[in-house]
Amino acid sequence: MKVLITGAKGQLGGALRRTAPDSTLITALDAEQCDLTDSGALREKVASENPDILINAAAYTAVDKAESEEELARSINADAVGVMANALDQSGGKLVHVSTDFVFDGTSPLAYQPEDQKAPVSAYGRTKAEGEGHLRAGDLLVRTAWVYEAGGANFVRTMIRLMKERDELNVVVDQIGAPTLATGLAQTIWALVGRGAEGTYHHSDAGVASWYDFAVAISEEALALGLIDTKPRIRPIATEEYPTPAQRPAFSLLDCSKTRMVLADEPVHWRENLRRMLKEEKALG
Repeated sequence: MKVLITGAKGQLGGALRRTAPDSTLITALDAEQCDLTDSGALREKVASENPDILINAAAYTAVDKAESEEELARSINADAVGVMANALDQSGGKLVHVSTDFVFDGTSPLAYQPEDQKAPVSAYGRTKAEGEGHLRAGDLLVRTAWVYEAGGANFVRTMIRLMKERDELNVVVDQIGAPTLATGLAQTIWALVGRGAEGTYHHSDAGVASWYDFAVAISEEALALGLIDTKPRIRPIATEEYPTPAQRPAFSLLDCSKTRMVLADEPVHWRENLRRMLKEEKALG
């Protein structure tokens, strides 16, 4: 099976390469090798590679910056997806697209099902929702949330850096979801591809957390591993106390039961995966 992966240098792109089945022939592209804002070059690249599967792990993810750069975000998160789908129409390949909990408005009292109505509240969310609209029958959409990985640019590593610098941190307590280890997400994507899955699926780690809960857990696990010397005071604050250009969904927990049922596997709790990531982070030095 010939697979083309975009976003090669991202957290998920790296995890997809590390966990790829032995039977796959991988070509992985980063932004330097394929500019997703250049529709012509992107179309030519997909055509020349002629993949059986194209996994689009690339995205414009600067949530706040997207408020002032919505057209740039749209060109990467939406327009490029349409180009990929169109190019694959010619070759017969399948598109596997990764999206986000930000396509929802966060007002649901229950975890979001794959088929729930989208209602994004930010430019980033709008462009990701538009990207989903370019998928064809037979393609695969996998939504996820709060992704992190050892060595990547993410909330966990930012918290550890700040915990080394400060005695007290303020972290939002009224935004609820579930963290997701990129390695587990990649393994789920490969498993869905292997089963020929089509349509929309969700993947995040088991459990529920606020950003405050996540930060507290990071401090406890990091202290136990010697990644920080002392545990700072972490103060829970409301979203209104930490204003940002982009609105975030207050509740964006994803219901992953369909995914787990199809794959017949057990979800890993986010705290267990956090511990795993921090051990890998320590090994990286």
